[in-house]
Amino acid sequence: MAVKESHRERQARATKEQVARAARHLFAEQGYVATTITAISEAAEIPAQTIYSAFGNKPAILREIARIWIAEADTRRLAQESLQLEDPAERLRSAAHWQTRQFETGIDVIQIYQEAARADARMADEMRRIWSAREQELKIFLKSFKGQLKPRSLDIFLACTAAEVYRLLVLDRQWPIEDYETWLGDTLVSQLLQ
Repeated sequence: MAVKESHRERQARATKEQVARAARHLFAEQGYVATTITAISEAAEIPAQTIYSAFGNKPAILREIARIWIAEADTRRLAQESLQLEDPAERLRSAAHWQTRQFETGIDVIQIYQEAARADARMADEMRRIWSAREQELKIFLKSFKGQLKPRSLDIFLACTAAEVYRLLVLDRQWPIEDYETWLGDTLVSQLLQ
């Protein structure tokens, strides 16, 4: 049975989301390091003291941004659904879909994390933990193929789905998102399947 959220809890969550959305825009536009809590306060129209009370610091705001992004991208559900597909090529193309969705909805968040990691050792540790968790999830996904994949499949998957590749093809070279997803699916199938 779901626990009903109180008015105060809903209000606190809405405030956090409002701050996170304003901060995400500023971090992407001005940079994580250059953006101050005062600037976030002004953009969100929330007092700085309320932001400090709700979050404490910028890394906590960035974590909330990431939480919202992952929820909106819905990639966990999509990844779980892909595990149900029996055809290995179809399962890899499904992976290309959820990976593309993740980038399409949050390449800016990844770039913000990368900047934060360069500036703050704690954020660098956090980013390593995030990538490690991603790698563990991918291992589970790839293990579901039960011997149908070539050696070093994890390494190849990670190389093909690097944020830098997405940034090069979609943002810099201006590939349509559908072309990127098709390319990624074709590449995963050709490079990973025995």
